[in-house]
Amino acid sequence: MIPDNGFLLIDKPYGWTSFDVVNKTRFILKGITGKKLKTGHTGTLDPLATGLLVICYGSATKKIEELTGLDKEYITTIEFGATTASFDKEQPVNERFDFVHIDEGSVRSALESFNGKIMQVPPAHSAKWVNGRRAYEYARQGKDAPMEERETEVHELELLNFSLPYATFRIVCSKGFYVRSFARDIGLALQSGAYICELRRTRIG
Repeated sequence: MIPDNGFLLIDKPYGWTSFDVVNKTRFILKGITGKKLKTGHTGTLDPLATGLLVICYGSATKKIEELTGLDKEYITTIEFGATTASFDKEQPVNERFDFVHIDEGSVRSALESFNGKIMQVPPAHSAKWVNGRRAYEYARQGKDAPMEERETEVHELELLNFSLPYATFRIVCSKGFYVRSFARDIGLALQSGAYICELRRTRIG
């Protein structure tokens, strides 16, 4: 038997939404406990991302807001030389750019402007609430959601590997940081384009 409340650390599979994981977990818990337990997660992972998703169930759901506010660590690989509407592989490439001028030194120099408190515009293809609707609902209808710039913070930012047109980074950031927006912004900083190829959350808190 398992208790009627607690936390589950799930390695979210590629292609699943965070809501898919919550629904599947709720179904499994009902089969084990015989009860339909309140279930939720502590921070959305994009469908094409993998990694740590903390599921709270039962009375432990009272901790969701607290856990959602914790810092998070990600490992991400981005590709230079192209952009997509979603800033990742969910949408097709919509524009291509020159990237042969980018080298490891220029990437490391560009990273300096992303450390500490920064201003960032969330992706239009995101679960962020905008005027009572999810931003991705506007995007799916071909409309531009009014995405406002917001402050967020990067505590650690490390270049792990560079092999043009790809670069892999480790990022430790605060709540509200969008790794997909980072990909877009570093592409712009390097006078090119960029989008996420792989994204994995490795730590919360």
